[in-house]
Amino acid sequence: MKKMTLRQIIIPIVTLFIICFMYFGPITRTAFENIIIAIIIIIANYIEYKRKPFSALGFKREKFNVKNLLVHAPLVALGLFVFYVFVVVPGIEIVTGIPIDYSNMNQLEGNFGLSIVWLLIVWATAGFGEEIIFRGYLMRQFIKFFGDGKISLAINILIICSFFGYMHMQQGISGQLVVVIIGALLSLIFYLRKYDLWFMIMIHGFFNTLGILSFYFGLA
Repeated sequence: MKKMTLRQIIIPIVTLFIICFMYFGPITRTAFENIIIAIIIIIANYIEYKRKPFSALGFKREKFNVKNLLVHAPLVALGLFVFYVFVVVPGIEIVTGIPIDYSNMNQLEGNFGLSIVWLLIVWATAGFGEEIIFRGYLMRQFIKFFGDGKISLAINILIICSFFGYMHMQQGISGQLVVVIIGALLSLIFYLRKYDLWFMIMIHGFFNTLGILSFYFGLA
């Protein structure tokens, strides 16, 4: 591991404190909380990496192309969604005996306007926001400090995806466990794709789009 400067140690610690305060502090949570945190992260990276905030997160210019983002990513998202619907969700619900709480999504059925609004929100807050926070920043910072050996990577994914699952408490314990599993798979893909954050954003966005379409058509 390369020797780090004081700035490369202090800035992430302060940023992590701000993230935890935003999530767990007295501030009322909003739909755009992840966007605010993502902006804070970009600013932190701007300071830490000498005005190169995006490449440090995994935004690679050579990966920003049609084949990568509009062919490969949607196919991976579709495969992940099928695995989620037919394996992960029923498996977790059998283990816990508790169905996932999707009550806040029922309003989308047959409501085209609201579904479009939700699509825009989830692409911004989950596709971009969550991927910048959990994969681009937290996962990459862990790797910066502890490397990406097999044991380190396993601990990295366990900690970050547990955090990721906790943030979905509105779905109940079954929903949280499902999110942990899907989050772990997303993190593993991020690692296997050599930390290509563009790819992860598109996977996450298309995955959630399939979910919203399922609720809109009454399939969920």
